[in-house]
Amino acid sequence: MAGELEPIATLSGHQDRVWHAAWNPQGTLLASCGGDKVIRIWGKEGDNWICKTLLQDSHTRTIRRVCWSPCGNLLASASFDATTCIWDRNKGEFECTATLEGHENEVKSAAWSKSGALLATCSRDKSVWVWEVDQDEEDYQCAGVLSVHSQDVKHICWHPHKEVIASASYDNTIRLFHEEDDDWCSFATLQGHDSTAWSVCFNATGTRLASCSDDKTVKIWQEFLPGNQEGIVTDGNTPKWKCVCTLSGQHTRTIYDIDWCHETGLLATGSGDDSIRIFREDESVMDRVNQPSFDMVASVNRAHGEDVNCVRWNPKDTGLLVSCGDDCDIKLWRYKES
Repeated sequence: MAGELEPIATLSGHQDRVWHAAWNPQGTLLASCGGDKVIRIWGKEGDNWICKTLLQDSHTRTIRRVCWSPCGNLLASASFDATTCIWDRNKGEFECTATLEGHENEVKSAAWSKSGALLATCSRDKSVWVWEVDQDEEDYQCAGVLSVHSQDVKHICWHPHKEVIASASYDNTIRLFHEEDDDWCSFATLQGHDSTAWSVCFNATGTRLASCSDDKTVKIWQEFLPGNQEGIVTDGNTPKWKCVCTLSGQHTRTIYDIDWCHETGLLATGSGDDSIRIFREDESVMDRVNQPSFDMVASVNRAHGEDVNCVRWNPKDTGLLVSCGDDCDIKLWRYKES
């Protein structure tokens, strides 16, 4: 069944390209950031989304990404100035309460673990850092520096239920990390993209990972546990991740971002061809584990005037999607079945 993506609002205010937008866990606030070094917090008043707060003067260069903690009271911002700032709104107003330093140059992404006890950051310096969070003391201690990528690390995300990190890199690979014997280490390298891996996301169960790339494809990776029925060989007790599907031909330029809706199972992609595409898995396929198939169910060709840098599903309001681009705009969309 096909659907359509209806535009419902355009949020203007940023003075440079908008790199990222992130919903708070309740789906009631939206944080955005970009080349103007400003974070904007948007909220709904009546039927309209308005900018409620400006967070500025803590970063000296482009803010590449923002992410909310699971409790919704902390916001992390990753910047090209090599720092990550932590914004706390426990007292009502946002306040920058910590600045995390250590990366040698641009921080490209930051992400909180499901529990909120860990924060991960990644950088052009080819490393992923894991930070232990003590919210009571407003203290952040480095618990691990993972330097296994050979190039710029573009993006990181956490497994929805486990303390596992996925990273995407300019070296074309995706890495998976976990803690073993009190040390963080890489336990899987996913190879298959022919060019930069730009973004990764898990499905709701964490048994699949989607990645998008400069090679204009989306890849779906399936987790196979030890002793799996399919006979996929694993290394001891470590799961094996295998590419089971490649989506190609829907974008004509780099796919910069991908997001998997944990409510509907819909995949959204944003690209340098200025378009947004929505995909759904074909549930009629016989072998959905080894040979899943995904159909494009909606698309918008001129979603933004320039590159679409980010797409994110609202975690509570089913079908509500945000996108942002090089045209300095943030747009809200509603996915509806035709």
